[in-house]
Amino acid sequence: MTTPSSTTTTRARFLLLGDSHAGCVGRAARDAGLPFAGGPVGSGRDFLGPFCDTAADGGLTFHAADAERLYRDALDTLEVTTPAGLPVPLVCTFGLSAHTVATRQNWDVHRDRHGGFPPGFLSSRLFARLVAATVRGALAFYDHTAALGLRVLAPLPPQRVPAMSDPAVFFAAQDVIAAELTRRGVETVDLRHRVTDETGRQRPAFCEPDDTIHGNTAFGRLILADLLDRGL
Repeated sequence: MTTPSSTTTTRARFLLLGDSHAGCVGRAARDAGLPFAGGPVGSGRDFLGPFCDTAADGGLTFHAADAERLYRDALDTLEVTTPAGLPVPLVCTFGLSAHTVATRQNWDVHRDRHGGFPPGFLSSRLFARLVAATVRGALAFYDHTAALGLRVLAPLPPQRVPAMSDPAVFFAAQDVIAAELTRRGVETVDLRHRVTDETGRQRPAFCEPDDTIHGNTAFGRLILADLLDRGL
């Protein structure tokens, strides 16, 4: 899968940072000739636990060398040195790898002897706290962007649940994460009503055909259209 990055122009309309789910947004923007900076800087699991350090001057440093390099390249495109100076909104998918959060074996300890979850578990405060702890690195990142007063928009992930993941946990965890982002001032881009079938799963027309988790460029175009409607 291609991972488009900055369109090398100072007229960029937004900064795109995230995992591979950001790729379809970048491809759609590139195909539309819409200038942007950035792109995917790692895989979903890289941005759940702590993945960056922040500084009092608004600076941010990624722990992974490749992510740091790609991030710095994007800032160079925008001619800034820290997020504090961003002249455009940030579109970001950090923490929204719901299929990783929902990995079945991670939740086995909470199942009853019949293999299901106790009544009310997936809507409980305990579940919400467990999910928040799992994505604490991403939440710390959004705490930082909120402190800087940045406009941040986060597209919800494709509604695709691979065999490794528990569907019920996927959907419940996604709602918890979205609520946590909203509390931090992030605008969630929720296209579920447009891309899912009666089961809540992503329709094939918006799925990358060669894997089980990603959205395709058609999905990216819908996200891009929503971003443009919001003034980007």
